[in-house]
Formats: sequence, structure tokens, C-alpha cells
Amino acid sequence: MRRAIALAQMAMNSGEGGPYGAVVVKDGKIVGESGNKINKNNDPTAHAEIEAIRNACNQLQRTDLEGCELYASCEPCPMCASAFYFAKVSKVFYACTREDSADAGFDNRHIYRELVLNPTDRKIPMENGLRQESLKVFEEWLEKKG
Repeated sequence: MRRAIALAQMAMNSGEGGPYGAVVVKDGKIVGESGNKINKNNDPTAHAEIEAIRNACNQLQRTDLEGCELYASCEPCPMCASAFYFAKVSKVFYACTREDSADAGFDNRHIYRELVLNPTDRKIPMENGLRQESLKVFEEWLEKKG
């Protein structure tokens, strides 16, 4: 956790991104780490947790991080939480809370509220279309061997 906090400090001081850091650990060893890099990469998805997960997957040469733990300097946002579920991280530890983040000017509460709404009722509306055409790709996927 101290390493994640140090990475948050470095990201903030370097101007690479906001004050967030994350570390992925497997069997007591760091296999991926990063500070927030949204400014450095001009990428709103370059959150510390996402970058640390990417680094760990590259280091381990796999997309499944089962058996790994994620340490984050702050409670992960909805995007980062989705990422650790997709990566199958076994456990997450965090220091600051989402309320602490909001108090520091990084308020994600509107995203939590939006995600429970019907897609058409969201601030950024979503429309469904060409479903039948797209379903064919999934059908082909299911027919593939291996």
C-alpha cells in the first residue's frame, strides 16, 4: 500500500496525472505498478489501476490475474473496478475512499448514479441498433474450435 501511495505522490508531482497510484502483487512480489498517467498519455482511461493491471498482464503474459492482489491509493472508480473484475483480481485493498476523492475534487458520484439508469435515460444516451447483424459475430464465436 505504501508503494501505491508513493506512486500517487509521484504522479501528482510529475504532472503525469492525478494523485493516484496502484500496485498488483502476486505471491508477495510486485508484478505491475503505476501512477495515474492521464495527462502524460492524453488518455482519460490511463488511471493508475488500469495501468498497473496492464503492466501486470504484460509481465505475467496473461489476461487472468487470479491469485493477484491490487493495492490502490484510493477506492477504485467504476471504470477501474470493472477492470479488476475483468482481470479476475483476487482481492483489492485501498487507502482513501471515494468520498475522500470527491473532497479532493475528483467526484465520480454522478457515474455511480448513471450506471443504474436505463441506458436511454442516461445523461449520455445510448441507443441499440443492428443487433441481429452483430449477433452473427457472437454466433461465429460460439462455433469456433479452441
